[in-house]
Amino acid sequence: MNSVVIPIEEQVNGVEGMDYISSSASNNGSANIQVFFKQGINPDIAAVEVQNKVQRAVPLLPAEVTRSGVTVQKQRTSALMFLSFYTENPNLNEVWLQNYLNINVIPELKRVRGVGEAQAFGGKNYSMRIWIDPAKMAAYGLQPSDVSAAINEQSREAAAGQLGQNSGNAFEYVITYKGKFNQEKDYGDIILKSLGDGQFLRLKDVAEIKLDAQNYTSVGENNGRTAISMGIFQTPGSNAQDIINDIKKFLEENAKTLPKGVGYTINFDTNDFLEASISKVVTTLIEAFILVFLVVYLFLQDFRSTLIPAIAVPVSIIGSFFFLNLFGYSLNLLTLFALVLAIGIVVDDAIVVVEAVHAKLEHGYTDVKEATVSAMDEITGAIISITLVMAAVFIPVTFITGPTGVFYQQFGITLIVAILISAVNALTLSPVLCSLFLKPNPAHNEEYSKLNFLQKFFYKFNVAFRTVTNRYGRSFVFLLRHKWATLIIFALGGLFFWWSNSTMPKGFIPKEDRGIIFTDVSLPPGASMERTYNVLKNLQEDARKIPGVANVTFTASRAFMSGSGSNTGQAFVRLKPFDERAHDKELSVESITKKLFGVASKYPDAKIVFFSPPSVPGFGSSDGFSAVLLDKSGGNLRELDNVAKNYLGALMERPEIQFANTSFNTNYPQYEMVIDVPRAKDVGVSITDILATMQGYVGGIYAADFTKYGKQFRVMVQAFPDARRQPSDLDGIFVRTASGQMTPISQFITMEKTFGPKSVERYNLFTSISISGSNNPGFSTGDAIKAVQEVAADKLPADYVVEFTGLSKEELSSGSQTAIIFVLSLVFVYFILAAQYESFLLPLSVIISLPLGVAGAYFGQKIAG
Repeated sequence: MNSVVIPIEEQVNGVEGMDYISSSASNNGSANIQVFFKQGINPDIAAVEVQNKVQRAVPLLPAEVTRSGVTVQKQRTSALMFLSFYTENPNLNEVWLQNYLNINVIPELKRVRGVGEAQAFGGKNYSMRIWIDPAKMAAYGLQPSDVSAAINEQSREAAAGQLGQNSGNAFEYVITYKGKFNQEKDYGDIILKSLGDGQFLRLKDVAEIKLDAQNYTSVGENNGRTAISMGIFQTPGSNAQDIINDIKKFLEENAKTLPKGVGYTINFDTNDFLEASISKVVTTLIEAFILVFLVVYLFLQDFRSTLIPAIAVPVSIIGSFFFLNLFGYSLNLLTLFALVLAIGIVVDDAIVVVEAVHAKLEHGYTDVKEATVSAMDEITGAIISITLVMAAVFIPVTFITGPTGVFYQQFGITLIVAILISAVNALTLSPVLCSLFLKPNPAHNEEYSKLNFLQKFFYKFNVAFRTVTNRYGRSFVFLLRHKWATLIIFALGGLFFWWSNSTMPKGFIPKEDRGIIFTDVSLPPGASMERTYNVLKNLQEDARKIPGVANVTFTASRAFMSGSGSNTGQAFVRLKPFDERAHDKELSVESITKKLFGVASKYPDAKIVFFSPPSVPGFGSSDGFSAVLLDKSGGNLRELDNVAKNYLGALMERPEIQFANTSFNTNYPQYEMVIDVPRAKDVGVSITDILATMQGYVGGIYAADFTKYGKQFRVMVQAFPDARRQPSDLDGIFVRTASGQMTPISQFITMEKTFGPKSVERYNLFTSISISGSNNPGFSTGDAIKAVQEVAADKLPADYVVEFTGLSKEELSSGSQTAIIFVLSLVFVYFILAAQYESFLLPLSVIISLPLGVAGAYFGQKIAG
């Protein structure tokens, strides 16, 4: 953290367009820094600027880091798809499977247009493992650095030149060299030292060489089969649906060439939810059109008259498609939902035209064209003014900035375009259709008994409607005579509006059934991967028995929220298709999640959390809330851990919170190595040699590279696992003194058992811990966020603050903007009405009715739950 992350952070912090920066560094030597940018920043330019900033920090980094490299990559924070490749062939293990994917599948996936990264979970890349024997090494006076030096000396590339160049020879000869080794035998024959008399000590004499995995820290399964899971991330600005379709096409073609016993399954992709949602919205669009048509026909009671407003619907929608394409928008849930609402709006102007022409025909006009011209003279101004008023409501919505603005802008612009087109249609096409379709109204004097069924239905409907109208008229007269009753109703409506606004759960985007349930598993700190694997294995078997679950894939040592480590794991619980679960509440995602939590109770040693993906991909890893707890006091990690535990404990007592946790824990068992420097210097042992020897035997040395199957892999030098099981094994590890004698390294170091975190995080240059959680049923994410803020204000000490991230951050920022936009909409409407009525008082009579309307909307929300 201190030698790598902080120097880079100091340089990158404040790069143009940056929103916030977060970082993490783990005990395994890896570090990750994420720079989040504001909406609208060009990702290509941002990546270049970050790269330039990082290059400034490179001279400040340790040599080991610069050798391994610092990479800068742009990508979204959440995966577009999760895949699993599995093998049912017992002769093909996990190492072979991952490298088969690295060589044959992942490069192809990365070439799919729009794919930013295809990342396999596992880390079992090929590596030439040099398993050295400490006893044999000591017997020959060797230490790991000697092995590394010999490898780099004898396995290397060289351009020796050409013979005969510029010499007048008839031929020139290029001198070639074997180059870096890539076979186990070649590495085994590397000479470590001469033993005299033509005898040489070779690497195979003190080590076992095997082409195997680079690390052994993970294991994965899919429905009981050995599997490698991977996440696919899209590049900013690309179309997710097109990418997924292209990937599926590639997978179908690639499946024909997979080795026998190897297959794949798609654990999650956003297209399933998107296609199901769009299909449902399209169905709703058709249903809305049919309902509008029937309602209009019910009141106009003439098929020819009904056709005129009905035609306005496709005209407005098709026109909206043109302008959406012109603005660079796509057909998505937002634009389609806006069109569903627009159907009920766009027919209004056409109905006004039809009713006005009918009124003229009923008052003596016999020529339909003359009646149409006369009607349009009277209502053109009204159509224009009402269109402007309705459009004015949505114009301020397009001013919302940030990621939230992306949602509202498309929605608002779609409605504005549809409304304006409907007005143009009402002023142009609808009058023409009236002159063509309508006829003078004939007198209806037939006896009731002679009417057909439809006419009788309309007759009874008209009688009932007139009755309702008359009662409304009488109530209206009553209210005019008793203005106190109006004031009471208005006051009650205002009170209900205030009460509803205060008590209604508030959220940004509702939870959705996305066809998958993510699982985060964490065992007590220091638990072995075998324990974690057993829990995941049993959980997989139990979950597959739950109705509605299609398959379960898990990976040990990697988790969504709990980080990476031997005690963590993650699983994808893939649900059956939406249409198979749509009509059974027991198969809903809420019901299945509840059953999964019941299954998890069988494993008291493990903390298991089930959650859905975020409603908006790219904003966090779960659908609840996410935040960070910042320590601005500069205290130590133990103090931060205690504050976090007290804070989360208080948070869990709130009824709004279903769960709230963090992966940060300072109780991971560790050994602190203390070097006796005076004693080491006394016998001529350098501190560098002690650390290098420990790393070579225990941690492993990245000694060199080699190329195989067209890929570059690492040569790793490390002691046999049995030689580094516990601190007492250090007695068998030797370091060379200045005199060339081999001395047990345990003479210079002591191992003190301690506890600490497995990783450290920072947020905006302050030490922090990540917090994630979810709201209880009956409460919204807004309620949960409010609870988080209230508990923070009450329980956190000074210099400790909570800041929200991901979707929670956007929910907070959008809340303040929404209030401003609401006020702006009122102002827009007021001034347009004032211009129409040429009065500053008359518009108030319209606007003052809004609280009652909003109260009605709240009432509907209350009923719907």
